[in-house]
Amino acid sequence: MEKIIAVVVTHNSHISLKKCIESLRSQTQKPDAILVVNNGSADFTSVWLDKQIDLLHINQENSGTAGGFHTGIEDAYNKGYNWIWCMNDKGVLKEDALEKMMKEKNPQPALVNSSVINIHDRKTLVFKTNQYQQINEIKEDVIYGISHPFNGTLIHRSIVEKVGLPKKELFICGDGTEYFYRIVKQFKIPAKTATQSILYMVPVNYSQKEDWDYKTSWKMYYHLRNKLKVFQTKYQSKLLGAAAYFIFICSEMTLTMIHQKTDKFRKLNFILWPVADAIKGNYKMKPEVVMKKMNEQLFSSRIKLLLNPVKNALYNLLIPSVREETGTATA
Repeated sequence: MEKIIAVVVTHNSHISLKKCIESLRSQTQKPDAILVVNNGSADFTSVWLDKQIDLLHINQENSGTAGGFHTGIEDAYNKGYNWIWCMNDKGVLKEDALEKMMKEKNPQPALVNSSVINIHDRKTLVFKTNQYQQINEIKEDVIYGISHPFNGTLIHRSIVEKVGLPKKELFICGDGTEYFYRIVKQFKIPAKTATQSILYMVPVNYSQKEDWDYKTSWKMYYHLRNKLKVFQTKYQSKLLGAAAYFIFICSEMTLTMIHQKTDKFRKLNFILWPVADAIKGNYKMKPEVVMKKMNEQLFSSRIKLLLNPVKNALYNLLIPSVREETGTATA
């Protein structure tokens, strides 16, 4: 009999995690086990997990969604589970999500995904799924060629055996997309979305079309840096991937000029940093370092803005007196 394990990655989201776990416990077809990978949470998460006798859990330093699912999938595979059901702590499942999904796993192992719905309105698709925007527009039970790891994604152990694990060095943003392209492009494994299996989730968007806060939006670094690896996997070519990445960065810079309302030129300059790291293959940057550097740059630029008027005032005050002393002032 095939065994199923749910793998949930969490970081400092104790309240959301409890809701996610409760939705897993309430499934009409229950998973055989639930594994929580706790990515260095500093809130009540660790204390709460220690009290849950029906949960498996692993505590590790914060390594992002990529590192969390790398650990979780590896552990589930090593324990011999046949199906690994992946989601983050922001997801809440409809009670028959797993039951509906398992009906669509045949005839061969495939990458199977739930339909991911905006938790705020319970009808809008979070991710582009063919031409559909609303769940009630979908007529078919399965949409082929589409999956959105790691958001209610069912992975057979044979896929892990062939493809390997998510790239933990990506940390966050694009790690699921890179894994998807590795599965379907490199190894030709089919992917599909089981439209009757529902996962409700808070939408996450990293876009230059929306004005983002330079002080707090550290994830933008990973969004921009990781795209090179995503494109190289998608096109199965470093050269084609680099060309696609160049077009992407040009587009991001254009969108920044058009849509950003705050710190526009600072954001343009910022883009060069993750691009340089992507080209050099620097995947060691931690969020706290990214935040520190961004805030240092912001502080430095604000000091300059404050000092410039003083500098100009002193210049205007002192220059005439210098001219008079040298005899260059006009009568």
